[in-house]
Amino acid sequence: MGDGHEWKIVKIPPIVQELAANVPEPPSQYMVGEQDRPAITGSGMPEPIPVIDLSRLSASDDDDSAAELAKLHSALENWGLFLPGFLSEVMKVTRGFYELPLEEKQKYSNLANGNEFKHEGYGNDMVVSEKQILDWEITSLVLTRLAKLLGLREGYFVDMFDEDATTYARFNYYPRCLRPEDVLGLKPHSDGSVITIVSVDDAVSGLQVLRQGVWYDVPVVPNALLINMGDGMEIMSNGLLKSPVHRVVTNAERERVSVVMFYALDPEKELEPAPELVDDEKRPRQYAKMKIKDYLSGFYETFARGTRVINTVKMSE
Repeated sequence: MGDGHEWKIVKIPPIVQELAANVPEPPSQYMVGEQDRPAITGSGMPEPIPVIDLSRLSASDDDDSAAELAKLHSALENWGLFLPGFLSEVMKVTRGFYELPLEEKQKYSNLANGNEFKHEGYGNDMVVSEKQILDWEITSLVLTRLAKLLGLREGYFVDMFDEDATTYARFNYYPRCLRPEDVLGLKPHSDGSVITIVSVDDAVSGLQVLRQGVWYDVPVVPNALLINMGDGMEIMSNGLLKSPVHRVVTNAERERVSVVMFYALDPEKELEPAPELVDDEKRPRQYAKMKIKDYLSGFYETFARGTRVINTVKMSE
């Protein structure tokens, strides 16, 4: 996650966009096992994910701010994510890039010397952008309000994001898939970040979130951002805020795009619950201390196995 490392690629898979355009059915290695095959349509939300008005959340009027903070609390307590209203130009630019000829896109390849994976570039995995699509002001506002929600001083989380903190963007493209019941766009996982901000496709659904064993469709809200808690926030809040497990299902009729910004701390720092949120009697420590770079290394390994790294740092009962 933005640590500057490169990995040797044993075998370079074909670019999914080109594969989808040239083969009638997905190859077997792209199909999930029968027991893991997704329901194309998830369950309807038992209650809507709250849409948060960021201008009211940051308002000087205490009543407005308190009302919005209460909605934020409900969203994170029940779902681990919420929707603040705006945005569309980013999606237009993203679609425009994927419509370029393959030769043009490959000028920005994320493979060095043909077989060394880099975080930055066009390819099958993480794509990093040096340009910040989402303003840090949004992140600071959200982190400030989360600290207030937890009873911490307002700058508690913001102050952790020093000059060595990591921010990267991932531009996702999910081509049409003729067998969506057999192929996942992105398998179940939670994010290894502190928070994640997503500009979701404003016309095509596909993102699903897991809650109490049931997969729910995240609704399409035009011109909105989705803000998702990462494992880092779940750990620092001592489990009070949840990092939701989510996935992406494919669509037989339409392609889908999204732009994701991940905000993570300096990899050399240690990740652990805030001392103020640990009480030996009322709420014991839920997670062990771990260096962030070790956590992120474990994140990639567990993702490949379909498990969650956060479970490896949970304290035993």
